[in-house]
Amino acid sequence: MTLRNTGYKHRILDARLDRLLTAFGAVEIIGSMWCGKTWMAEAHGMSKVNLSDVRIRRLVEADTRLAFEGKPPHIIDEWQEVPALWDQTRLAIDEAAGKRGLYILTGSSTPRKNEITHSGSGRIARLHLRPMSLYESGYSDGQVSLSGLFNGEFDSAAVDTSLADIAKWICRGGWPGSLSLDEKIAAGVPSQYLEALISFVAAKERIGESRLQRVLTSLARNIGQAVTYQTLLNDISVDNAQELKLQKILSREAVERLINLFHDRFIIEDLNGWDAPVRSKSRVRTKPIRSFVDPSLSAALLGVNKQWLLTDAQLFGRLFEELCLRDLRIYASDMDAALTNPIRYYRDSDGLEVDVIIELRDGRWAGIEIKLGENKVEQGVRNLLRLKRKIAANPMARNPDPAFLAVLVGNTPFRRCTPEGVYVFPITSLTV
Repeated sequence: MTLRNTGYKHRILDARLDRLLTAFGAVEIIGSMWCGKTWMAEAHGMSKVNLSDVRIRRLVEADTRLAFEGKPPHIIDEWQEVPALWDQTRLAIDEAAGKRGLYILTGSSTPRKNEITHSGSGRIARLHLRPMSLYESGYSDGQVSLSGLFNGEFDSAAVDTSLADIAKWICRGGWPGSLSLDEKIAAGVPSQYLEALISFVAAKERIGESRLQRVLTSLARNIGQAVTYQTLLNDISVDNAQELKLQKILSREAVERLINLFHDRFIIEDLNGWDAPVRSKSRVRTKPIRSFVDPSLSAALLGVNKQWLLTDAQLFGRLFEELCLRDLRIYASDMDAALTNPIRYYRDSDGLEVDVIIELRDGRWAGIEIKLGENKVEQGVRNLLRLKRKIAANPMARNPDPAFLAVLVGNTPFRRCTPEGVYVFPITSLTV
């Protein structure tokens, strides 16, 4: 009998966790606070120790062996509170002489590298959990499979979509603990989440809360853009130009450190650039687009609600793109053929931009444009076809034609395939 919570909702990665437990001695579930890591672990584990409890943590710090007592799979919740447990887990697995599925580790932050000595390779697998997708939350009918699209599987049909619903889901987010809450109450959860996060990080890292608030707000203001450190620096620094000049190098390093803090807590994710040649230097050189793990965080930082989004098409479009990126990352993470970080974007010197490129290990790739409404579908189709022609015309790329091209929308009366062969469907039809 597992520790499964009676209200637990199925997660897309449940089956992957089971598979990893049969292949590795331990699995680490990483992800932001409150995304459901502990609930997921409890749905698969048989015993548990929680290191967020200071009383238990002190005992484990005195004797790390206490953390491993329990029936497997044994959950070590928030293991990074005692970093020495990583190496101890590796030793425990070695001593078990080939046994699998012994431990499930959960963590909301990455420990400092100098606090662990072993990578865990071959012994500890990693699973990245994010807030819930629309399919997991019950808001997508799942009639379009992302993996199926790579195999040419697609059925046209009439669909029922609502921008008002999309705006509501953006503002409430995919937090498992708020799914059962009233809409107005749930919409306030992301603000409280950020307040608690900022307070916790500020105390732990000895950084002013206002500075953390400003850097996150600056990221939200520049959402969907390859924002530079200088832009962020200008947003959060003092107005005195001379002082700014004198502290430029130090301040830039400080901004980079703040960004890394939120990366390490899985609040921010990078969307890296893509170019067709696998060994292309531009894959490394292209600036990343930073996004939040859930669109509700951007909405909360900007102080907007459902009603505001319905009157601001530009901001609504950007946050809708954040919603789609979240879901695409979740769905792609369960595809065996996908790369470790398969979601990228395309931008070139000719001004061509494509919102999402998904690349598989066997070389297949797909291009996706994200548009809020039907009125932008034609533009998305043009961009995708232009990219297809560019790739085909580049003999150095050696890439095949795209497995599929698609425009992912918020509002449309039909999911369909255009005469040019581009799929058009709403995010409320997508699943893995």
